[in-house]
Amino acid sequence: MPQTSNANRRVVLAERPKGIPNENTLRLEEASIPQVGAGEMLLRTVYLSIDPYMRGRMNDAKSYAEPVKIGEVMTGQVVAEVVSSNLDGFEPGDFVLTGSGWQDYAVSDGTEVMNLGKDPKNPSWSLGILGMPGYTAYAGLLQIGDPKPGETVVVAAASGPVGATVGQIAKIKGCRVVGIAGGAEKCAHVVKNLGFDACIDHKSDDFAELLKASCADGIDVYFENVGGEVLYAVLPLLNAFARMPVCGVVSWYNLTGLPEGMDFGPAIMGTILRMKVKVQGFIIFDSFPKSTYTDFVNDMSEWLAEGKVQYKEQVVEGLENAPAALNDVLLGKSFGKMVVKVG
Repeated sequence: MPQTSNANRRVVLAERPKGIPNENTLRLEEASIPQVGAGEMLLRTVYLSIDPYMRGRMNDAKSYAEPVKIGEVMTGQVVAEVVSSNLDGFEPGDFVLTGSGWQDYAVSDGTEVMNLGKDPKNPSWSLGILGMPGYTAYAGLLQIGDPKPGETVVVAAASGPVGATVGQIAKIKGCRVVGIAGGAEKCAHVVKNLGFDACIDHKSDDFAELLKASCADGIDVYFENVGGEVLYAVLPLLNAFARMPVCGVVSWYNLTGLPEGMDFGPAIMGTILRMKVKVQGFIIFDSFPKSTYTDFVNDMSEWLAEGKVQYKEQVVEGLENAPAALNDVLLGKSFGKMVVKVG
């Protein structure tokens, strides 16, 4: 649907998916551009972030946040430009970081909006390496994983925005880092461009054996992003007092019931008990003190300036292509941080 003048395109949740979202899950529609009142501003979306957590928000289930309601605009962080403003501290032309979701325009009263200024360098990076994914990697690894020099850190989804950042921070902290990614191209990127010590292709028939050979001294920190067969291969390699920050389990997000096959519950819980493993799930918005975010901004800005951290971004053009971009992320077909260029 091409955008027409004076129209606000919106992607809304049309029905709750069973398994992977399909063409009936999300609906692109047009509405009037909202009017701005006193103490409000009109925002035009420029970049939309696409993230795995969005699949969970489609489910009507208890979670850390309310599910998206049927007929409601799909949730998501965006970088937007201020079109007009009746709000102190925001002027037309300012770029902002906010959570106005999958739509061209939104009205905001400034709540939970960060002003990025009129000419931010790499504005979409506020959705990635300098935003939620980067902070997730930083806080999850350092606060929960607590890596020590010389330890072995294994990172699932190592070519993605969180995993890639986790591994590079672990290298900065003096660890040996083994990534896990899907396909030879992604693994080559993880080693050659991101500086990991090794990367194992989870699509390999002998994946578990290759991972074991790359972790001769066991695993001290496992940053969990995917679950499934990757987790099962990691379990027997965990050292005593290993730490496992649990950021996501993307391989299970589209399940409609319990996984088929062997019950790995006893192996998982038995390993946690015997090896005294610390397992902690976390949601970046409410799991750490505000000082951790300040440290993240300072450290990451310095590492980027010094070239110690590399960042890869995949940009898809057009709001109408956002649903397909989300499925690419959920199915492991994306490469780097996925953003949609809307404006």
